[in-house]
Amino acid sequence: MDPKTFSKESLKINCADQVQVITREIQRLLASFKRRGLVLGLSGGIDSSVTAALCVRAVGRERVFGIHMPDQHSSADTLSLSQSVSTHFGFDSAVEEITGILEAVGCYARQAKAIQLVIPEYGKGWKSKIVLENVLTNQGINYFSVVAQAPDGTQVKKRLPLESYLGILAATNFKQRVRKMMEYYYADRLNFAVAGTPNRLEYDQGFFVKLGDGAADIKPIAHLYKSQVYQLAEFLGVPERIRRRPPTTDTYSLQQGQDEFYFSLPYEKLDLCLYAKNHAIPAEVVAPLVGLDPAQVERVYKDIDMKRSSTRYLHLKPQLVVPVEELNV
Repeated sequence: MDPKTFSKESLKINCADQVQVITREIQRLLASFKRRGLVLGLSGGIDSSVTAALCVRAVGRERVFGIHMPDQHSSADTLSLSQSVSTHFGFDSAVEEITGILEAVGCYARQAKAIQLVIPEYGKGWKSKIVLENVLTNQGINYFSVVAQAPDGTQVKKRLPLESYLGILAATNFKQRVRKMMEYYYADRLNFAVAGTPNRLEYDQGFFVKLGDGAADIKPIAHLYKSQVYQLAEFLGVPERIRRRPPTTDTYSLQQGQDEFYFSLPYEKLDLCLYAKNHAIPAEVVAPLVGLDPAQVERVYKDIDMKRSSTRYLHLKPQLVVPVEELNV
């Protein structure tokens, strides 16, 4: 790509063409799987909402089934937002409150125990989230901190040693894996396939849980930057309330944006940086478009490479010790 032609308009797509390509491919894949329809989890976020709309376009609302899976840490409006999608697009859905399952496997207790390694007083009535130090200001190794809020509203922030960070992450990942287990229950019962909801930022940068939200039979929007997902949302008529909602993880008990948990920038800027890096656009060309200086853009580029390298394992399918000949059927 010629750097001279790079602009914010570089991420503009022809929505009608995209919908045609995506829905046609969904139909082809579903036929090859010999499955009748599609199941997906609904979070009330933009990605699952657009994926649901595309599935309805591809196979009809009678062959789409949504699952709402809040837990005790979900935002107060999560369920109403996710249900507004199934209602708006007219497909059947079920509510599966997963708090009981998560309690049974010790998700919350294990998470609290890991936090108590750095905040011993953390306990009942407290809320928390983990945050990544901003790559633009941190020129060393990226590290996570935990932000905890006591019942009286006071907050404390502590840098996480590896043992505590991995303990929190491992416990929290129960949520994505339980939700995916539920999706495949319904898929098996209905003879449907599972539609995944990652956008290109999440897929490229490894922002998913292996065998959790990273598991699916079809990933219809994994090639689209998040800015492009928002374009499709408007074109497909996703409820405005969802289109106006800031991207969140909706995973921890304290409210948290994706940019403070994992990504180094708001999605509008990171989309442009990722697109520019993928097309070998120099940092000095990108900098004025995203409101950064060239050195900061270079740090974003390095962070993109680091995340690609460190999360490569998440993309790998099970590896065979000895190759097994695959027969064409």
